[in-house]
Amino acid sequence: MAFGTQDDTDEVMNEINMTPLVDVMLVLLIIFIITVPVMKHAVPINLPSASNAPESVKPETIRLSVTADGQYHWNDLAISDDELEPRLRAQAGKDPQPDLHIRGDKDVRYERVAKAMAAAQRAGVRQIGFITEPAP
Repeated sequence: MAFGTQDDTDEVMNEINMTPLVDVMLVLLIIFIITVPVMKHAVPINLPSASNAPESVKPETIRLSVTADGQYHWNDLAISDDELEPRLRAQAGKDPQPDLHIRGDKDVRYERVAKAMAAAQRAGVRQIGFITEPAP
């Protein structure tokens, strides 16, 4: 019985035991090997084919400007309030339907722009955009 010596069983183990890690990895590998073929089976269907060619006909753009005094301008041509809705209705019937870009002066009453938007909605125009100037 020697009190001052240590035998080999009391040493601290400074290596990771790799056996449980390898066992877990093998179990996961087996699970993935079994489940991947099951996930690839699908119901056979005949899908329709479609071409991804870009649209060859680009719709025109209509610029509707509202000046500070409330006057409407259709592509730089002054029009009256009575002419606005028939022109919008004629453009809404085209295929492809043109885009309507509304440019309102910053000093115009909102009512004039709202009337133009309501006329476009009644005419059936689907694409309406607003043009603004970026802040300096």
